[in-house]
Amino acid sequence: QVQLAESGGGLVQAGGSLRLSCAASGNIASINGMDWHRQAPGKERELVAAITTGGSTNYADSVKGRFSISRDNAKGTVYLQMNSLKPEDTAVYYCHADSLGLRNDTWVAEAHWGQGTQVTVSS
Repeated sequence: QVQLAESGGGLVQAGGSLRLSCAASGNIASINGMDWHRQAPGKERELVAAITTGGSTNYADSVKGRFSISRDNAKGTVYLQMNSLKPEDTAVYYCHADSLGLRNDTWVAEAHWGQGTQVTVSS
């Protein structure tokens, strides 16, 4: 089993920066891709940034050039550095991870979500 815990959210003025962290616990060796999603009030959850175990990254167009995702595979931790924040970045940010682990001689693929952390950007 894998559990995810986010931290680092808060209130920041437009143009400021925040760094989110997501620490995995449990069977971190089974984790493959890790990514950050966000959900603003009244909107659907959207993918913000993703990173593979090999370090390949992908970003939503709205955050390219401002956000940077990184990870420490040994610690099972993923980070999201957010710079030049805008009011439209205000949302609850969720960490997500895919895992593939052996359970009772069967490979089991699972998706895991953190509880979310609030990011509020004031204008």
